[in-house]
Amino acid sequence: MSTAEETAGGETSAWAEVTPDAARRLLIAAVEAFAERGYHATTTRDIAGRAGMSPAALYIHYKTKEELLHRISRIGHEKALDILRTAARREGTPAERLSDAVSSFVRWHAGGRTTARVVQYELDSLGPDARAEILALRRQCDAEVRGIIDDGVAAGDFDVLDVKGTTLAVLSLCIDVARWFNVDGPWTPDEVGALYADLVLRMVGVK
Repeated sequence: MSTAEETAGGETSAWAEVTPDAARRLLIAAVEAFAERGYHATTTRDIAGRAGMSPAALYIHYKTKEELLHRISRIGHEKALDILRTAARREGTPAERLSDAVSSFVRWHAGGRTTARVVQYELDSLGPDARAEILALRRQCDAEVRGIIDDGVAAGDFDVLDVKGTTLAVLSLCIDVARWFNVDGPWTPDEVGALYADLVLRMVGVK
């Protein structure tokens, strides 16, 4: 699988919200470049070249390099929030919902690790207004997981002394998968998702 295919999650519809086609190509090229070189070391010329376009063509769709990063970050965090919200609001016990949230979140970070690395680790490259918007989405992600853990504690299913700290630990475990996961390694995204779900349930005291 090429990097471009992986950033699109292996599906042409993954960036369907980005139109027209030229804007989508530039966004995928930016994901590749930011993941490989880092935001600050990447130039607009690098991005345009990867997309097979001229630097001038980039500015038709994005005013600045930061606008590209902001859009990537916003779309990525909205998808992450949707994954966690769907799991948190499904039918089932707190343990079932937490397992679903963790396995789904981990699969997203493993299967789309290039995108996830940019989304999760380039936050400080954004300006104050864009960064504030993304931080608000992160707080919503945190709230979905914290809500599941609160429900488990209230039901007597989880043994957790510090819900806030445990929520941070759970999300940090999931996010870090994007840093180390290798498609040529010994595990599939599904296998890592299942492993992490089991570890998190143990963390909250589920027997």
